[in-house]
Amino acid sequence: MTDAPDPTPAPDRGFFDRPRAAMAAMAVSLVALGLAAAPYVSGGDFDGRVRAYLLKNPEILQEVSAALQAKEDGARTDAINQRAAASPSLLAVSAQDPAFGPADAKVTVIEFFDFRCPGCKATAPDVLRLMQAHPDVRFVFKDWPILDRGTDDVSHYAARAAQAAHREGKYLAVFRALMAEPALNKAAVDRILAANIAGPAAQAAMSSPETARHLADVQTSASGLGLLGTPTFFINGRASASIQPADIDRAIRAAKAA
Repeated sequence: MTDAPDPTPAPDRGFFDRPRAAMAAMAVSLVALGLAAAPYVSGGDFDGRVRAYLLKNPEILQEVSAALQAKEDGARTDAINQRAAASPSLLAVSAQDPAFGPADAKVTVIEFFDFRCPGCKATAPDVLRLMQAHPDVRFVFKDWPILDRGTDDVSHYAARAAQAAHREGKYLAVFRALMAEPALNKAAVDRILAANIAGPAAQAAMSSPETARHLADVQTSASGLGLLGTPTFFINGRASASIQPADIDRAIRAAKAA
């Protein structure tokens, strides 16, 4: 996943993904703390025995690191879900949010994403496959451009282009093409948009105040929910701690069965 930019602090890698080095360091610190206390509770060369055991079984540190990360991920998910439950309007679907599937569907999947986010690009083909596999589910796309820095505004440019495509009923075609572009830039966005929409209509939609307000509204919702990065998936108003398509599919099926 990809982190949201400052001023909101975020982890170094994406949503719910603390760097492995930091997690490993935390695990080592816990082990060191245990070693420091060991002589007082066990006597003898306990630290030597533990050290030998860890050298023989280094995967223990990976297990500790994974457990710590899972606990942290769960806490973050719980905090987001508490905000979503307290303020359902933060996940409201507007007419400017591209949405596919029955409006009265029993299950709704909402994705916050950025067209330059590596995790978003990796999961995009599977999201489209999930749409085909679950025609009775409503899929909603929240364009949340967070990767722009300084004068680089390609993420916003791509989001505005996608909004223009949405107005012309060409959202999925443009979404698919933008996600498939490995190194997205404005020239690539223009080329993709021109292949799907007439130039004057596209440019007018991209520069409209309505488009700017919509993207600002998505940013407000993401901030209110406390989202840390992209992609972020919600299934029936609850955030998923995982971005793996198989996990999203399981969550959809569970929501259908509920």
